[in-house]
Amino acid sequence: MSHTVGFLYPGYSAEDDYPTMERLLAAAGRPVRLPVVHTLMREDAHRVDALLDIGGDDVLGEGARSLRSLGVDAAVWACTSGSFVFGWDGATAQVDGVRAAADVPASSTSFAFVNAVRHLGVSRVAVAATYPRDVAERFVGFLSAASIEVVSLSCKGIITAAEVGTLGRDDVLEFVAANDHPGAEAVLVPDTALHTVAWLEDLEQRLGKPVLTANQVSVWEGLRLVGDTAPRPGLGALFA
Repeated sequence: MSHTVGFLYPGYSAEDDYPTMERLLAAAGRPVRLPVVHTLMREDAHRVDALLDIGGDDVLGEGARSLRSLGVDAAVWACTSGSFVFGWDGATAQVDGVRAAADVPASSTSFAFVNAVRHLGVSRVAVAATYPRDVAERFVGFLSAASIEVVSLSCKGIITAAEVGTLGRDDVLEFVAANDHPGAEAVLVPDTALHTVAWLEDLEQRLGKPVLTANQVSVWEGLRLVGDTAPRPGLGALFA
């Protein structure tokens, strides 16, 4: 049986990663539907106050009700910074609100990263963040709450999701590779505004270790919520 996992995605930047992932999953022999509902982004800024607004209950509640009308089997708030910026307890409450409004199991990209790291059995990671440092440090704090050690943090300092979405394959590969660390068992790339899913195998071949990206882990988390944990080739160590 094919499942439908719905995603709440703020604004417009790398939302085409989801139809790309649909095609890759179908090619791996396990098709799923991955509809995206765009949520309100009053201001496109990787800044704490703007991120708190992006992930507000009113915004997510409206989006989650739209997913419910689509008949999804699970819902994921596909925004890393708009979830971890609330802290562990706040992000938990945020997911609870999405679950209630969509009436299906729910999660967010921040929790997806935690669950993906645990699934791979690693505990020391490098973080290659497109965000400004003050925002990225909140992601480090979120991971620390889950007993995940960040051995290095690098920040590209990009303010808007729109700009992040313009980065191409070579830019992404160079940025991630340049910010690996020999003590890291995996590299985390926490921005759903960044295109990555078409290059997952390229990233891991370049680094020689698992690379977890925001849109990748969001889809994996949604499939986990519906109990679909079948291996899929070509989508990195997480899906293998």
